Amino acid sequence: MSEKRERVIEIGTVPENKSIYELLEEDIMGSDIGEAQKTKQLSRLLAIRNKKVNLMIVGSTGSGKSSTINALFQMEVARVGVGVEPETAGISRFDLDNLIIWDTPGLGDGVEKDKKITRDIIAKLNETDEQGRLLMDMVLLVMDASSKDLGTSYDLLNHVLIPCLGSEAEKRILIGLNQSDIAMKGTHWKEEENEPDEILKEFLEKKAGSVRDRIREATGLVIEPVCYCAGYKEEGGQQRKPYNLTKLLYHIVKRIPKEKRLALADNLNDEEDNWRYDDHEENYRKGAENGFFDSIWDCLSDGAETGSEIGGEILGIPGRLVGGVVGGAVGAIKGIFETIFD
Repeated sequence: MSEKRERVIEIGTVPENKSIYELLEEDIMGSDIGEAQKTKQLSRLLAIRNKKVNLMIVGSTGSGKSSTINALFQMEVARVGVGVEPETAGISRFDLDNLIIWDTPGLGDGVEKDKKITRDIIAKLNETDEQGRLLMDMVLLVMDASSKDLGTSYDLLNHVLIPCLGSEAEKRILIGLNQSDIAMKGTHWKEEENEPDEILKEFLEKKAGSVRDRIREATGLVIEPVCYCAGYKEEGGQQRKPYNLTKLLYHIVKRIPKEKRLALADNLNDEEDNWRYDDHEENYRKGAENGFFDSIWDCLSDGAETGSEIGGEILGIPGRLVGGVVGGAVGAIKGIFETIFD
C-alpha cells in the first residue's frame, strides 16, 4: 500500500500514514457494539476494501488530460504500467491503491494514429470484471473550452463511448470543459480572484449549453459539461491556479458507485490551491463530502435505520451511525475537506 499523507481531523487523534479503510477498521474494533455486529461490519468493510475504481480519461491532444489527473489525485505515489496488455500499451495505467486511472493518448494528431487509439479505447471499454460487468466505472471526456473545433471529441463520444457503454452511458460519462480561463483568448479572467468575470461566465454557460444540446440532439442523452481549469504552467510564464475542481470532483463522485467512492477520497490531491476556487453555484464541497459519507454509512449500517444519533453540526453528515462509531474515518474525510477547502 502506498504511503498516505497525514490528515488533520477534528475527532480523535491525528492519524499518520493510514488509509481511510484502516481508520474504519479501527473505528469498528474500538466501538461498543457486540462482537457479532463487529464481524458483520468488518465483513462489509472487507468487501468495500476489495472493490477498485476504474476511471478512464479521454480527449484531444492539448485538452489537458494529464494536468486534470495530476490536479485531482496524488499521482506522485501512483504505480505506473501495472498489467497493461500489449494491444493497449498506448493507454497508460496508474495505480493508486484501489483507484486505477487509465490515461489514453490524445486524439487529433493523425488519422492512422487516431484509429489505433480508438481501437485501444474500444477494447478497454469492453473489458469486464469478475462478475461480468463493465470494468470501467466512468469515463471523463476532457474538452478544450478555448477551442472552436470539438469535432474529434464529438466523434469519440458518439461513435465510441456511447456505443460501448450502452444503457450505462449517461451515468458513466462526464464531460469536462478544461482551460476555461483562456476560453476567450485569456480575456475576462480575474487574475487575483482566479475566476471569470460576468462576461466570461456567460460565455462559458453558453459553451456548456451548446455542448450539452449538441449531444442531446445527436444521441438523446443529457450530459451536463463542467467548466473548469486544471491549472498549468504557461510556457515562460506563471503557474495557473485550478478553478472549479471541486465541482468536477462532485460530479465524478456522483458517478461512482457508493461502495467504491472511498478509493477516491483516499487519493485526493491535498494541494490547497487546487480546491480553493469555484463558481459557488452550489455547495459542491458538501455534496462530495456527503457522497463519501454515504459509503461509510453503508459500510457500518448495511442500510439499517437504527443506531446512535449523531449531530450534523459536529460531523457534517445527516442521520445515524451504528454503535456510535464516530472516530478516525469520518474525521479523516472531514479533515481532507477542511484542510483542502477552508
